Formats: sequence, structure tokens, C-alpha cells
Amino acid sequence: MSSMSSVAGLSKYIRTLPSAKMTALIIVLLSFVFGSIIFLITPVSIGSTLENIFYGGAFGFAVFGIPTIISGSTDQFWVNSMKGINLKMRHSLFLSLISMTIASLVSILGILFGHLIHQDYFINSILFGAALAFAFNILVLWTTTRIRFFKATLIAIVQPLLIIGMLIILSFLSNVENIFRLGLIGTILKVSIASIIFLLAIYSFMTIIESPMKKNLGYGVIDILSFFIYHMNEGSDSIESLFDSSGEAIDTLVGVCSFRRFDGSIKSLFISPCVHPGPLGDIGGSNMPTILADSFDNFTMVAHGPSTHDFNPVSHKEIVKIENSVRQALDNMEYSSKASEFRRYSHKKANVGVQFFKNGSLMLSTLAPSGSDDIEFAVGLATMIECQKELGIENPIIVDCHNSFNPETGGILPGNPEMFQLIDTIKMIENTECKYDIKVGCCHSSMGGMDKHQGIGYSGMKTMVVEVNNQRTAYVLFDSNNMEIGYRETIFNAVKDLDIDEIEVMTTDTHTVNTLSNGYNPVGLVEKEKIIEYIKLSINEAIEDLEPVEAGTNIERIYDLKTFGPNNSTELISTMSSIISVSKFTAPFIFVVAIIFVFIWLFMI
Repeated sequence: MSSMSSVAGLSKYIRTLPSAKMTALIIVLLSFVFGSIIFLITPVSIGSTLENIFYGGAFGFAVFGIPTIISGSTDQFWVNSMKGINLKMRHSLFLSLISMTIASLVSILGILFGHLIHQDYFINSILFGAALAFAFNILVLWTTTRIRFFKATLIAIVQPLLIIGMLIILSFLSNVENIFRLGLIGTILKVSIASIIFLLAIYSFMTIIESPMKKNLGYGVIDILSFFIYHMNEGSDSIESLFDSSGEAIDTLVGVCSFRRFDGSIKSLFISPCVHPGPLGDIGGSNMPTILADSFDNFTMVAHGPSTHDFNPVSHKEIVKIENSVRQALDNMEYSSKASEFRRYSHKKANVGVQFFKNGSLMLSTLAPSGSDDIEFAVGLATMIECQKELGIENPIIVDCHNSFNPETGGILPGNPEMFQLIDTIKMIENTECKYDIKVGCCHSSMGGMDKHQGIGYSGMKTMVVEVNNQRTAYVLFDSNNMEIGYRETIFNAVKDLDIDEIEVMTTDTHTVNTLSNGYNPVGLVEKEKIIEYIKLSINEAIEDLEPVEAGTNIERIYDLKTFGPNNSTELISTMSSIISVSKFTAPFIFVVAIIFVFIWLFMI
């Protein structure tokens, strides 16, 4: 879902805009500076440099600053009155600031161009800048606020009309001859034609990029962009309604390993749902590991089961269906006080760590130290079937450790060599007899307030130590989206002196951390040593928490889970990819042609 991740990269810009007061101050200062520059490069009035700076600054504030503050202060009201979204006061003022900057810089460049060919393009340049500001305004308002094109046009035109209006007023009040040579009617005609040209260009371009997605999925790029910004600004889950309208209901599986005290209370749950925690932010199932874990009163680890973005829940409400299946698995679970030791097996790239419990096993799969991403559900299902066939166990719970990220490598898909390496590894496993008593200790660490900036999601880190026959195995789970390649091995080396015999580190694949630039944010990119210290502390605390338990395993089906679905997920990615490819050529062509026509119309005719 790289396209969605690219959209996610907008979030850091949306959230770091300056305050409304700061933006207003910047508008005042910049408009003064732009006006001074215009007067310094244009002999509008005869006077000293200091006089040109002063009068030019006043001119810039009057023509550019005042209209920008007015439009920036009122655009939010107009958008809200038209039932639009996303435009707060700081966004509105910042949009007007950018539009003012465009208009001012274009005016300055136009005047300089006039100097080169010995023409006076003072008025023409300001009109050209106002027309470009109008085009930018309408493009932003239409694509982000969910108001119709015509309504967006009415709001977008306010700022350029005010700029032109102030220019007309100053022209009549000024003592400088011929400052306004085009006349009122000529000015209105020129600006109107220029605006229509930009309107046609924007509408044509947006129609081209909107049509394929609307035809294939029922919603378009504008819908995704506006609702995503709404999610980042307000936390709204409205974007889920888009995915719900085109989602596919599937059946999938969830593996549950439960550790119960002898008084009947559950000590710990280890859950591996074949459901993908995506697509990003808090949308859909992105925060599934935390939401699902918090649904249970005891210590709960929600690992990453075999699944890809095809299995993203369309809404966080769908997670209830996973919870219900887990509870069903617990109701039907058989327990035993005996288990096997933890063993490792490997074949080529594939590595599997196995521990057997009553009627089943925990099987931790990874390609580390080689890079990898998600294990596709069909591959995981084939692995489960192979386990049942080769080992004769009823509940082989497959976990995708998701702990060795390489952006150049994809997931494990049917037909990949890694799939067969994983299956061949399964064939090497010996069904070890469960004959040893079990002790389990747990620790949940928030990791000192680390968050998505360090690649850590809401659940922080959870550690479970399982002791069997004096062998201690640490299961360490980060609420993160994958792990920097090589960091797993660094962790292994760092904990050799601890009182454990085996360790495996996993990530939940939560996509709540995927709201930064580029969308990728694996744990281990930053604060490496600090994270290792938290791991050591959590393992020691889990050891102190060890107590005798009995264990049980079960795999339950999840029915009618509404997800992105294999068909729509592929359709979304391919459609967005094609739109991006087409846009690389159509956008420059359409807008360059429009700018050329407007330039000829304003400067040459």
C-alpha cells in the first residue's frame, strides 16, 4: 500500500502548520517586503530608495496583505456554511499566505521580465499572479474540503478579487500617471478569461485522475485525500465508510494460546490473528493489536499472523468479530500442565522457532537476517496444513515475526522460493513430547513514553517468559511495524548475559506508526541502545513474575470479516499506480499549456 503510505506523509505537514496569529504576522511582514521589492524594481513613483521601500511596503500590504488576511479569516466560515470539512482558521490563513506568496512572486518575476524586453508589465504581472493564486486556491479547496467545484470556485475567487479591487482603488487614489492603463473593463475581461483557462485546466486534470478510481471502486482520489486529512485533523473515521462501501467479506483464522493459573484465571494470552493491522494511522484495523488486547482483562499479546493488506479490516468495528472468535476459542480450549522445550529449525532463508503445548504449538517464523515483509495468508494456511500433516497436531499457530525489514524485498507470496523454504523447514520439525511443567511470567512496558517517532505504537512492548525443564524462552513483542534489518541479531547479542536460554523478538505490524514521511517506520531506526535497555528490564521483570500454569491452544475461524479484500486491494493499488503514472505526464502538460495561454493573453494581447 505504498500509495496510501505516500498520502500518509502529508500528515506531518498538516499538523505542524503555524498558529493563526503567527501566520497573520507573517502575512503582514511578507506583504510589506514584497511591495517594497516591487517598488524598488519598478519606477512607479519618483523618490529615494527609502521612500520607495516605505511606499512600496504600504502598497504591498494594501494590495496583497489586507486581501489575504480578509480571505484567510473568512474562507473557513464559507467552507463550514457549505458543509465542507478540514479548513480550520490556521489552515485557512496559511492557504491564503501561500496564495499571496504565489501572486507576489509572479508579480515580481513578471515585472523583471518586462524590464528585459523594455516593457511595463506592472499591472499585467499582478493580474497574472492573482489568476495563479485563484487556480491554487480552487485546487486546494476542491480536493480537501469536500465541497463541490462550483462552490470551491466561489470561495477561491475571493482573495484574487480583493487583490484586484485594492489595486483598482489605489490606482484611482494614486498620483502616479498611467498606473492603471488597462481600464476597469479591460482588467475584468483579462482576469476573467485567465481564470476560465485555469478553471478548465484544473477541472480537466481532476476529471482525468478521478474517473478510473470512481469507475472501479466507487470513490476517487479527492475522497481519499479529503477524508484522510479529516482523519489527521479531527480523528474522524469517515474514510472507513469509503472502504466499507467497496469491502469484501472473508473468512479467516485466529490462533490462540492461553496460559491459565491452576485457580482457573488466565495468566496470559498469546493471539495470532490472520488479519492485517492496516492500512495506516488509526484507520481500519491499523490499531488492531492494541484494541484487541485491551478487550481482555489479562495480559494479552497480539502477534502478526500470516496476512497482507488484502486482509485490512475496513473499519475498527470489525475487530469485534476477531474478539468474538478468540472468546469462542477460549470456551472450547483444553488445557494441560505439560509442554515441550523451545527448539529452532532452519532451511536456507527460513527460520522457525517451535514450542509445543496441548493439542498444538507456537511456531515463530522469520526470514531474518534476510529482509522480508508480510507472509500471505495462503502461504500461512499451506504451512498450517503441512504442520497438521507432518506433525499430527491440531492447532499449529503460525506467527509472522515480522522482524527484518528491507524496503527492497516484498512479502512471501504463493510460488515464492521462500514459501517452499518455509514448508521444507516445517518438514524438519520433530514433534517433541510435552512432558515438562510450565511456568510463565509477563511484563508490559510502555517504554518510557516512546511513540511512533521511535517506531513504537500504543501498546509499547510486551514480554512473556516461558520456563520449561529449566529452559527459559523470552517472547518479546513490539507494537511496531517491522524491525530494521539486523537489529534482531543486535538484540540477541545484547541479552546473552540474561538468565534466559532462548529469545525471539516480534512486531505486531501495527500501522498506527505509519503516519510519517514515506510511510515506513520500523523499530530500531533510532534509540537502539535505549530500546535494548527496556528489553533487558522487561525480561528480568517477566522472570520475577514466573508462576506455574497450564496451557492450551486453539484455532478458530473468523466469519464474515469485512476487509479490503484481495480483489479491491489489488484494484486500489493498481489504479492509484496508474493514476500516478498518468499524472506525471498529464499534469505538467495541462498546467504548462494553461500557463502559456494565460501568459500570452495577459502580456501579449
